[in-house]
Amino acid sequence: MNYTEEIFNILSRGGFISNNSVQARIKRYYDAIEDHQAEYDEYYQGIGFHLEAGDGYFFFTRKETKVDLLRKLEAVSKWIDYLTFLKTYNSAFGAGLVFSAADIVVRINCDMELKELAGKLFSEKKSYDEIVEKLISELERMGFVEQQDEVEKTWKVLASFHYIEELIDCISITDDTDNTDDAEHTGEKDKEADKEKEEQP
Repeated sequence: MNYTEEIFNILSRGGFISNNSVQARIKRYYDAIEDHQAEYDEYYQGIGFHLEAGDGYFFFTRKETKVDLLRKLEAVSKWIDYLTFLKTYNSAFGAGLVFSAADIVVRINCDMELKELAGKLFSEKKSYDEIVEKLISELERMGFVEQQDEVEKTWKVLASFHYIEELIDCISITDDTDNTDDAEHTGEKDKEADKEKEEQP
């Protein structure tokens, strides 16, 4: 196995290794893992990590305390806002898309819904340029985008973006299921109450 230390340094910090990275070394790491995933997984399990494969990306998971899980859930709530904004900007926003901060700012200035969503993202930021810059910084920090061209100032969405999309989809499905269960439970209680009224003399 090659690159075990380099791979660990990326994934242990919560990063991702994506197959469509603009960096040649990241692509090498991805290919190495893909060819020997079982061996890498066994190796990292020895130090408490499990190597997971997503749709075009790899990441680490590990057993976490309740406090850690609660902290992650709080973090996910802001990503719901980020994702709503990005999908409103471009419904096709996802892995492989190339975009620029300037284009997002132009779209905000022309779209009332985007203006409202942008205003809710970072309260400490005043201008749309600052808001978009901060959002891209968050996407880059999490390993969901990489700068493709420094001159043109374009960014590429990585395969790892599937991770946050799938996570939020799971949360949405869970919420919908809970709401359905509550509605069914309420309906059953109403039926029971009606039945009791009918049985009363």
